[in-house]
Amino acid sequence: MSAKFGPAGTSDIFKEMGFKNSLDIPQFVVEMGLDCFEYQCGRGVNIGIDKAKQLGELANEKGITLSLHAPYYISMSSVEEEKRHNSVNYILASARAVNAMGGDRIIVHTGSCGKISREEALILAKDTMRLSLDALDSEGLSHIHICPETMGKVNQLGTLYEVLELCKMDERLIPCIDFGHLNARDLGILKTKQDFEEIFTQIRDNLGTDRLKCFHSHFSKIEYSQGGEKRHLTFEDTVYGPNFEPVMELTAKYGCSPVFICESAGTQAEDAKQMKDYYERVLG
Repeated sequence: MSAKFGPAGTSDIFKEMGFKNSLDIPQFVVEMGLDCFEYQCGRGVNIGIDKAKQLGELANEKGITLSLHAPYYISMSSVEEEKRHNSVNYILASARAVNAMGGDRIIVHTGSCGKISREEALILAKDTMRLSLDALDSEGLSHIHICPETMGKVNQLGTLYEVLELCKMDERLIPCIDFGHLNARDLGILKTKQDFEEIFTQIRDNLGTDRLKCFHSHFSKIEYSQGGEKRHLTFEDTVYGPNFEPVMELTAKYGCSPVFICESAGTQAEDAKQMKDYYERVLG
């Protein structure tokens, strides 16, 4: 197995290429020379089960792997119990949708720390995660992987340590390593190949080789300020970063086969292809 590459949502050129709706996505991904796609439900799970099944069948015919980004307003670490229970319901709705698509990964933002300590926020998030896993089990969706994401703003729950701690709860939990977020929250920390390699070794040392080999990833260059992430950029940016080349080299070195989803601003499919092309050159 090797790494897979695709966009988060459709690039600006989607309509220019003559495509019109979500059922055109698999053909778009194929024509861009890619092999996966992350369906965006950031503002709510609004795709019906029937349409999700149609999309999944078309993707399967073309060998495209689908994942789904759960709603942004999930807050697993909220001090309000109602918000945490609502978050479980959003995760369950996301799991139903991705299951209908034939996919098995949902990507989740875990929330913010608000006025409580990071330690307290993590305890609350773990409790919500346990309830979410129980909810998936009760609906026969225990094969769906929840992928908690590393986050880009300093006040958000989602350092690498916090994400790995959540994933330690259950082997079904797969980390979503957003390299742009990690770089932004620590104000440009990812510079050398060794900086990136420490992420790979921390995943391995905390979760084991199996989950290192199949981790999920978001990648984009991101502008940041003192509070962390400000906005997503494209690979043409030369000021911020991070660069994708070390990650591709380490993916090959460690024999990983992750899913890389590019979140560049408007050029996500084109930039995903840049990553794929470089990775394939590294593999030789």
